[in-house]
Amino acid sequence: MLAVVVTQPLYTSTSDVLGRKPPLYCSFLLFVAGSIVFSLSQDMPTLIAGRILQGLGAGGIDVLGEIIVADMTTLKERPLYLGLLAVPMSVGSILGPSVGALFSQRASWRWIGWVNLPVCAVGLGLVFFFLRLREREEGVKERLGRLDWMGMGIFSVGATALVLPLSWAGAMYAWGDWKTVVPLVVGVGVLGVFVAYEGSERVKEPALPLRLFRSRTAVVSFVGSFVHGMVVYCLLLYLPLFFQAVLLESPLQSAVSLLPLSIITVAVSVLSAVSVELFRRYRWNIWVGWGMLSVGLGLLSLLGQNASTAVKFSAQVVAGVGVGALYTILVLPVQASAPSVDDTGLAVGVFVSFRLFGALIGLAIGSSVFSSVWEMSVSDLSSLPDSLGVSFSGYEAIQLIPSLGKLKLPPDALALLLGVYEKSMRAIWYVLVGFSVLGLLTSLLTREITLDREEMGRQRFEDA
Repeated sequence: MLAVVVTQPLYTSTSDVLGRKPPLYCSFLLFVAGSIVFSLSQDMPTLIAGRILQGLGAGGIDVLGEIIVADMTTLKERPLYLGLLAVPMSVGSILGPSVGALFSQRASWRWIGWVNLPVCAVGLGLVFFFLRLREREEGVKERLGRLDWMGMGIFSVGATALVLPLSWAGAMYAWGDWKTVVPLVVGVGVLGVFVAYEGSERVKEPALPLRLFRSRTAVVSFVGSFVHGMVVYCLLLYLPLFFQAVLLESPLQSAVSLLPLSIITVAVSVLSAVSVELFRRYRWNIWVGWGMLSVGLGLLSLLGQNASTAVKFSAQVVAGVGVGALYTILVLPVQASAPSVDDTGLAVGVFVSFRLFGALIGLAIGSSVFSSVWEMSVSDLSSLPDSLGVSFSGYEAIQLIPSLGKLKLPPDALALLLGVYEKSMRAIWYVLVGFSVLGLLTSLLTREITLDREEMGRQRFEDA
């Protein structure tokens, strides 16, 4: 995730100057290399190196896919294509947890890496033979000279300094520890320098054109993308953990229990895009999406050890309506408010980057909320036997989840332990409700900009 967040803006800027296909090829190769290193790893440093390589590639595959769809379609026809694009992306989100759980329980975790290779081979082959995009007219040397090398370098340093402490805050080091605070401050400072540099007149083709932020609708949509990433990624991580920790489900069972959320997300992603295609309006979809997501997250707070199947599934259905609607529709106001048609790809890239950066912040906040509530409630666990062998920090409580079903505890003691997990997870749902309501309130400032534009970008699809 760290590698994805840092590299997505770089892929966006580089592809706008060099063309979409060279960075896309590079991202495929990096993802394949990372999958191989991950699958062959014999120690943790090598495994982490493989995951970093996968992130460097995945960032490009993710953002360039959405940018190329924007290049190949007019704004008028784009809602339909966004709906089509949502199908494989959503189906992948459904299959991912289930396939991963099957591999980890029935085969080997290494297959989580190996399974990527045939999929990448098919995808790369299709791109190579069938994706024909108009080339930039300049030569390679001239295009390389136009890249904002300084801006990309400053951003890489600032983003890395900012996102690294977010991954270890609350786990390796406390939020107040200098090892967390110093890099955070440095990262914010360097990113401030980056924004100032990008706004200077001497930068001809900035990596992050500030003109994208002149529209109120664009700014509100970027904020919405950030909040959506915070909520959705935190939800997708902690909801399966909730099923395992509170309901004592296996990883595979928890993946199956997540299917209502995943299936509804797929269906609504497509239906929302179709509704915009038919009615040429997007604001109501966004408002309903945020409202349903807020209600669904509120319903999740009702889940407990004795929750009925109806409550368990209905909460996911309501939340899935919100997740699906926002997943495809939030990007439309950004594209509609782009200063020119050739800025659409940059706008989409910035939008996707905001979503993933929000995801990173959301995961850090979720971890901190869980740890704080857990450690405040640790006194309630005093009746547990010493043989449990954990000190009950929030980090160790998460590590304990796969073993909960195997603990030989009296029923009362086990219920007490699961109750603290329930309380800690419920605190996360409360926080996510607050962020979702924030997304709803900010979305009220969105303007309804016409989608009936038929201009094509300079890197549009070329017929054979």
